[in-house]
Amino acid sequence: MTTTAVPTTRPTSDRAASTRCGAPIVELTVPVVGGSSVRSTAGTAGLDVSEAERSERFAQMRAGELGAVHSWELVTAVDGPGTRLTVFLSGCPLRCLYCHNPDTMEMRRGEPVTADDVLARVGRYRAVFGVTGGGLTVSGGEPLMQPSFVARLLRGARAMGVPTALDTSGYLGAHCSDQMLEDLDLVLLDVKSGDPETYRRVTGRDLQPTLDFGRRVAASGTEIWVRFVLVPGLTDDEANVEAVAEYVATLATVTRVEVLPFHQMGKDKWEQLGMRYELEDTRAPEPELVDRVRGQFRAHGLTVH
Repeated sequence: MTTTAVPTTRPTSDRAASTRCGAPIVELTVPVVGGSSVRSTAGTAGLDVSEAERSERFAQMRAGELGAVHSWELVTAVDGPGTRLTVFLSGCPLRCLYCHNPDTMEMRRGEPVTADDVLARVGRYRAVFGVTGGGLTVSGGEPLMQPSFVARLLRGARAMGVPTALDTSGYLGAHCSDQMLEDLDLVLLDVKSGDPETYRRVTGRDLQPTLDFGRRVAASGTEIWVRFVLVPGLTDDEANVEAVAEYVATLATVTRVEVLPFHQMGKDKWEQLGMRYELEDTRAPEPELVDRVRGQFRAHGLTVH
């Protein structure tokens, strides 16, 4: 991508474009099927779903003993180094226009699973993690919607000697305690934009909490991998990318930047959930644009994938 791509989303009036704040959630018209449409997952297969009464479940969730789990999968070189057991939690405060798992946006769509059950499954793969340099990654949705549950998973994995990672937008970074940071080996930080207005257009939320969390993680000494989703006509503006790159370059513990080209693999889920998908006509970025954006990050001395 040698030049900024021409926006390919559906035309709207200037007034509508300036007031939209991400895709709204509407009432679901069909059942939600657990698991990702992008990567092979087990849904919650193999994990025991709690049958506790509603009031007991709430108490267990407050204590971090129970979480709303969307799915889990065993995958290599995707959610951190080595082979990872990635647990996807339900619930997210953002409404990203390009979300490829919109069925994780609402916590109530997850299955109630105990932390002990998740950790028992983590324990089964300790030998695999040891051989491949992998470990446990907690993702979402936004995992920091359930900080007590995440804290218990990280503490339990650390007690077993299993490396840990957190995949987060950073928007709820204030929910991440100092103890949680101590129990983390890696933070996968999704920086969706460097421009506050673009960030609000993409997510419906403010950029500043993400910036603050990234600085806090770096100050703690925890390794960071940054992820940036490149969407033609939305996040590809050269000044926007430069703002992200300049910010990331200030984080001393960043060892990797992943530029992720936009794709349409989540489109069908939006339709199945009865939700408006605004990027239906947006194309994947051309190789030249991907090269330009990666070059902007490399110009700041960053290692880019």
